[in-house]
Amino acid sequence: MKIAHEIKLEQTQKLVITPELQQAITLLQLSALELSQYLEEELMINPVLELAEEEEEGEAKEEKAEAEGQEPEKEKGVDWEEYFQEQIEGEKPYVRKGEEENNYENYVPNTLSLQEHLLLQLGMIPLSPQEYLVGEFIVGNIDENGYLKGDLDEFSRLLGVSADVVDKALAIIQGFDPAGVGARSVKECLLLQLREREDSDPLTEVVIQEYLSQVADNRLRDIAQALGEDPARIQKIVDFLRSLDPKPGCSFGGGRETRYILPDLVVEKVKDDYVIIVNDTLLPRLTINAYYRSMLKRKDENAISTFIKKRLDSALWLIKSIEQRRLTLYRVMDQIVTAQSQFFAKGIRCLRPLTLRDIADRLGIHESTVSRATANKYVQTPRGIFPLKFFFSSGVDTPGGGSVASSSIKDFLKELIEEENARKPLSDQKLADLLAANNIFISRRTVTKYREEMKIPASSRRKRH
Repeated sequence: MKIAHEIKLEQTQKLVITPELQQAITLLQLSALELSQYLEEELMINPVLELAEEEEEGEAKEEKAEAEGQEPEKEKGVDWEEYFQEQIEGEKPYVRKGEEENNYENYVPNTLSLQEHLLLQLGMIPLSPQEYLVGEFIVGNIDENGYLKGDLDEFSRLLGVSADVVDKALAIIQGFDPAGVGARSVKECLLLQLREREDSDPLTEVVIQEYLSQVADNRLRDIAQALGEDPARIQKIVDFLRSLDPKPGCSFGGGRETRYILPDLVVEKVKDDYVIIVNDTLLPRLTINAYYRSMLKRKDENAISTFIKKRLDSALWLIKSIEQRRLTLYRVMDQIVTAQSQFFAKGIRCLRPLTLRDIADRLGIHESTVSRATANKYVQTPRGIFPLKFFFSSGVDTPGGGSVASSSIKDFLKELIEEENARKPLSDQKLADLLAANNIFISRRTVTKYREEMKIPASSRRKRH
């Protein structure tokens, strides 16, 4: 067999994801806040890019002044004599009129964390240096829910003190505000709060000590039978227990970060129509630097270095990708508004089943593009702020040829449970029958699944005596 090398020319098709395409895909799936951070990083690494807002506003003002035959308005300077005079007199430093004073302290939360609140109380008690050290160590081992983590014997060995000193320090901390802090279990937490209440039933401590698991399962008749009491009295005790806080430390938000939702899209109703606005107010407006822009107009390409040319291409593609992202978001939201018009008009009960493929087919794009466009995005509507994924849900068919979304069915189930007789709560089968009476035919298992997804307990645990 003869082995020889040959050169063959073949034509094949391959899908190659270029860096520019990867960047466009990345931008599409970013939320408005994430995109803003991404663009700020691009401004730092690409010298060709710059912010366009200040430049364009300044040019617009100058063009307007020239058209009116006036001199361009100059920025007002600081009156330094007035500034130093106010400093001498001890007055507030000069601030331009119409400008707000941006102070970092205005954005720092002024609420104390749980540990800071406990240490503040610990410092008000006359303690020896050793007792204060032990108390401070115990406070440092209390988690955000208010529970003590760790073993007291281990604390004693680590600190080199007796167990009595640790027990005494813990007893002091357990008397602090909020009631129940420093507990090592839910049972101990409830007992600590019970000491602070004078309106409790004498049997409450017995119920906490011996029947807490039955309370969690709402087995009140078993508790009443074991104690030889009326179920109505046990019901009052359980209602009292549910008024206590099993996580006393959660009331302090000093250590928690407040998160705000920035909607990527806004839907406003104007007369009988809905207007869609892409919320890009926080995004920096990018443009090409004037000097590098002039290079693009030159015919001599040799004057542009390879590095600058790559940076120019990258900047132009980035600006184009941002505009493409804005257009894609608008088109997807426009189709959502069209498909869910009844929701915007009448509410969640009229939400209809919708899939990503439905929107993709209407726009003539791939389903994955719709998925990226709706990922981590929120829309502000006249009915509230919703994630874009909220509008996509499965559903069931109705006898009339229509369909009902699962979100709509869940809302109907929640309403039925809220209106039920607490002494005779509706079973899952009864709920399925009520839904069938309203032309929504789902099985008992589906009712159970929807109820558990909404974290609603079963009928036996919702029953009141």
